Amino acid sequence: MNDATIATRLTALTGVRHPIVQTGMGWVAGPRLVTAAAEAGALGILASATMTVDQLRSAVREVKSRTDAPFGVNLRADAGDAAERIRIIIDEGVRVASFALAPSRELIARLKDAGVVVIPSIGARRHAEKVAEWGADAVVVQGGEGGGHTGDVATTVLLPQVVDAVDIPVIAAGGFHDGRGLVAALAYGAAGIAMGTRFLLTSDSTVPDAVKAEYLAATVKDVTVTTKVDGLPHRMLRTELVDALERSGRAASLLRAARHAAAFRHESGTSWAGMVRDGLAMKHGKQLTWSQLLLAANTPMLLKASMVEGRTDLGVMASGQVAGLIDDLPSCAELVDRVMAEAHAALDALPLAAR
Repeated sequence: MNDATIATRLTALTGVRHPIVQTGMGWVAGPRLVTAAAEAGALGILASATMTVDQLRSAVREVKSRTDAPFGVNLRADAGDAAERIRIIIDEGVRVASFALAPSRELIARLKDAGVVVIPSIGARRHAEKVAEWGADAVVVQGGEGGGHTGDVATTVLLPQVVDAVDIPVIAAGGFHDGRGLVAALAYGAAGIAMGTRFLLTSDSTVPDAVKAEYLAATVKDVTVTTKVDGLPHRMLRTELVDALERSGRAASLLRAARHAAAFRHESGTSWAGMVRDGLAMKHGKQLTWSQLLLAANTPMLLKASMVEGRTDLGVMASGQVAGLIDDLPSCAELVDRVMAEAHAALDALPLAAR
């Protein structure tokens, strides 16, 4: 274990040893990965959007039984059962609540009143300013290099914008995988880095070996952005399936989406009424068409096909561009130790005048 850490506003806020966050990736960030990340000194984040409420409570308790280190839970702010999931976080004493979409002022207040640290993820300066005004404790800023749903502004442009705009700690995401990146983020004014693809590609990740092999074989040019999965820009590995989706017409896409909506309803235990309610909230928040809402049902099941079932032919593989730079599968402990050692080496290598 590397005891040489770098104290930042993130480590002070959350109580973790190192200024590193393992992001809440659906079907990937379960109890095993989160426990390993937390034990390594990073902030592990459970992905709850692909869990039922009962599964979330069980997952939280499993992590708590394995480690005393701080960890968090990622939530969908627009989910119909968000209040119930927040109750679990509060009741179980989870340290951090993170959000893929900006939570309301009321949700932030409820969590903060219970002593929970609130860290939304944002992709634009104005969103960071809004959640900071509402009381968020920190923000994760994801640039266009990041995996999954992403924007088109590079981290190196977005990060300094947000750092200059808000007074709360800013965590940089999108394009990070090593200690040099951590030092660069700190130089921009960030309080730490968040990594998804890099933690997915560890020996502690439950992602099937065949899927990990696809990531390890990818070059930077094999990672693409498509809107054909769910109607929104989504960064993932370019595969034969993605190419086929790109070529498919609207009718075929909508038929596939309807089929996956039914499958996800069964998998998640969500009622049709609940899915419609969540869809209305999503439509309001993102101004989506009804066709896009139906397409959004693709994502959970297509991700599950690869991340859980190992079907590289039927599933999609969300990926940051850094997949093209990763060629090994360390444990979370080895990864975090390496990142911190590289960060200290990078700092030591700076000219004295720059320190």
